[in-house]
Amino acid sequence: MTGDQPPGSPQTRPGLVRTLTDRFGHLVREMSKFATVGGIAFLVDFALFNYLSAGRGVPPVVAKTISTVVAATLAFLGNRFWTWRHRLRSNPAREYGLFFFFNTVGLGIAVACLVISRYGLGRIWPEVFQTVLADNIASFVVGTGLGTLFRFWSYRRFVFVEAGTPPVPEAANDRPPEA
Repeated sequence: MTGDQPPGSPQTRPGLVRTLTDRFGHLVREMSKFATVGGIAFLVDFALFNYLSAGRGVPPVVAKTISTVVAATLAFLGNRFWTWRHRLRSNPAREYGLFFFFNTVGLGIAVACLVISRYGLGRIWPEVFQTVLADNIASFVVGTGLGTLFRFWSYRRFVFVEAGTPPVPEAANDRPPEA
């Protein structure tokens, strides 16, 4: 009876949704976990920086360095043991080093967006692009957004690598009959 249904009928929609969910569901789950870990790390970075600099009198650069290292370490642990816990584990020092390297590149992306906005576009329209609002949009919205996409891709590709398909042993009843 399903062969008589026209394309796009309600009978074929669940199949399409199921196919898309089967194909991309793991990626959506990984992205959701990655965003959750990143959000928590951001809050830790923000709170610790403000606590150290405003509450404890630590110089801002030192406070930012400490808060960034603590938040990045938390993000590493969250991604390693929750987001990509199903992935092959390699040398933890290698993973941690690559994680911080790609974090640095992501930070560079955010800074580059700010520089382009403030000093590139700001030369053309200083009243628009040399404002606090423009700086925040360039660095936190555009820069952090692009940096986060880069980090997600690079962590999946280089840091928390996917294991290859393990060989399946041949079962006794899979062998051809002997003549």
